[in-house]
Amino acid sequence: MNLGLGAVVTLALLAGNGFFVATEFALVAAKRSRLERAAARGSRAAGTAVAGIDELTLTLAGAQLGITMCSLGLGLVSEPVFAETLAPLAHAAGLPDGASHAVAFVLALALVTFLHMVVGEMAPKSWAISAPERSATVLGPPFRVFSLVMRPVLAALNGGTNLLLRAIGVRPTATTASRRAARTPEQLRNIAVESRRLGLIEESDLSLLTAALDAPRAPLAGLVVPVQDIVAVPEEASPQEVIDTAARTGRIRIMLRGFDSSGRARMVHVRDAYLARARGRDSAAGELAHPVPAMPVATPVGEAVATLRAQHSHLGLAVDAEGRVAGLVSLDDLLTTLLAVR
Repeated sequence: MNLGLGAVVTLALLAGNGFFVATEFALVAAKRSRLERAAARGSRAAGTAVAGIDELTLTLAGAQLGITMCSLGLGLVSEPVFAETLAPLAHAAGLPDGASHAVAFVLALALVTFLHMVVGEMAPKSWAISAPERSATVLGPPFRVFSLVMRPVLAALNGGTNLLLRAIGVRPTATTASRRAARTPEQLRNIAVESRRLGLIEESDLSLLTAALDAPRAPLAGLVVPVQDIVAVPEEASPQEVIDTAARTGRIRIMLRGFDSSGRARMVHVRDAYLARARGRDSAAGELAHPVPAMPVATPVGEAVATLRAQHSHLGLAVDAEGRVAGLVSLDDLLTTLLAVR
């Protein structure tokens, strides 16, 4: 192969190697949420990139296969071409035939290695990392075509890798651990503090962030309405009595005194009382009541919100360590604590 054709093949192999390297780093570094938003706005390229992230192990296998093929091509084609070109020059410089071929081989190897590392590896990697979402949308579609064409080969490679991992006691997974791992509040706090130290955010922003991180972990104790302040009606109260109590206190959810046969606290919504009155039913408040979940007074606010939402309740009964009723907490107050961070 002459030098001109060898140079063209070398550039093509370097471009191919760079393509696979950039794709690998782009799909690993890209934020899935941003790509999903772009896909929701109609970007098919972003949707293709998300599909590549969904099959991350196959995606990485495809990138590694492409990199290996291009690297082997550089070794088989580019190095001999450059060595054959440099050998006469080394011989013309006065080196004997054996030495000139050895020097030409070393120089060709150094040149190809340099081009491979800089043009085929480092530059594409840096570009992909600097703009991962953009590079993922640009490179994702053509790489997806390559992956589909080579899918049988990739499935075989991935299957062999999984067998090896299982043999050494590692459970294969489709995503990287870093993507599955969520940031803990303490890690987020450290990031915020370090960002303030570096001058990236203002002190007010740091206060806002730390308050937002602290709010879900704060206990219910400060939000509990004491027992003596709870608005309640007897179980046998009529719908009109419930309506009158709601009008007098401004509450739309009224607790019932005592517990049901299962030991659960209950409340009645004024809406149900109005409906019962409108239908001419003289139902007692106990017949209109809904159960109120109980939770320890030390329960974090975030966990309490999740509990109330899971049980479709706007009120929760707070109990102390001895099981005694400490008071009542409302979903509205909990959400206000989480959202009204100043």
